[in-house]
Amino acid sequence: MKKVTFSPSGKFYAILREEVQQYFAKQQISPKGDARLYTKTIILFASWLYLYVQLVFFTPQSIILGVLLCLLFGFNWALLGFNVCHDACHSSYSNNNTINNILGYTFNFLGANAFFWKTKHNIVHHTFTNIDGIDADIIQTKLLRLAPSQHKMGIHRFQHLYCLVLYAISYLGWVFMNDFQKYFSKKVHVTSINGFDVKEHLVFWLSKAMYVLIYLVIPILFVPKFVTFLLGYLIASMACGLVLAMVFQLAHVVEITEFEDATEHDLSIENEWAIHQLCTTANFAPKNKIVSWICGGLNFQVEHHLFPNISHVHYPKLHQIVQNVCAQHGVDYKCYASMREALVSHFRRMKYLGVA
Repeated sequence: MKKVTFSPSGKFYAILREEVQQYFAKQQISPKGDARLYTKTIILFASWLYLYVQLVFFTPQSIILGVLLCLLFGFNWALLGFNVCHDACHSSYSNNNTINNILGYTFNFLGANAFFWKTKHNIVHHTFTNIDGIDADIIQTKLLRLAPSQHKMGIHRFQHLYCLVLYAISYLGWVFMNDFQKYFSKKVHVTSINGFDVKEHLVFWLSKAMYVLIYLVIPILFVPKFVTFLLGYLIASMACGLVLAMVFQLAHVVEITEFEDATEHDLSIENEWAIHQLCTTANFAPKNKIVSWICGGLNFQVEHHLFPNISHVHYPKLHQIVQNVCAQHGVDYKCYASMREALVSHFRRMKYLGVA
């Protein structure tokens, strides 16, 4: 792994942290989750249970209704990931770490592994955002060229056309391939996985077995036809994968975000870490409350990267604080006004990277 260093933290992040701390002190509220998050959690888990029971034990006879419910089921998985697992794994869901740890295992309930995700996301992605050679989130498959320093192949000229297919199957790859690669290699790309003790080994295998039981074995036993189960499972899985992938891409792989290259040599970044986050991360649709609710505040990706230990329910308020401090210090704040603008920018970026 190449060595990456940032410029020593300057006054920008210190002032920004002070402004945020003053906000919470003045409002006399905790930076962790509150009733809004707890209510959302209940709604999402209740929705999961309802959809599971309907699809498995009362399988719809109508093809249209069945497809719709499967799409909603996969959408529900993604929302659980955005809203519950994500905050919990960042220890921002609650002041109680036991609650954070328990809800963090929701990732395992959905087929992934919370321990590996914390290494890949909390440690690697949040520290080395958009740094090619280290950030595993931009090194997913050679079929996609997500950074200008990555090797270009002929097929990449069509990646803006086929990328949605790869995004859609990414969830299946995560559950059935990527986690096992991490388990046996003990690495997230080039970063070693530390602290994976006996308990985590047991959790890994037991949760994978639980996933197979809940999402494969029981449905196969109760859904009238195997082909109905298989198509339903694939529809839900692909809906989940597409939603998860797109939210990430709109935050990091768009025309206004920057990339660094640490594939061949050690890298010394002239900016402090916080400014690097602002260079490599973008918000989208910050005024759209529906998008914010669905994405678990991850449309405020800038605020999330700067303050990952603060619950997403507070990001709309932090948004203005971060913008003001950036303006005062001449730091570019990257944001698309709508989700449509971000989507168009992502596909333009993918097309450009396929030929540039």
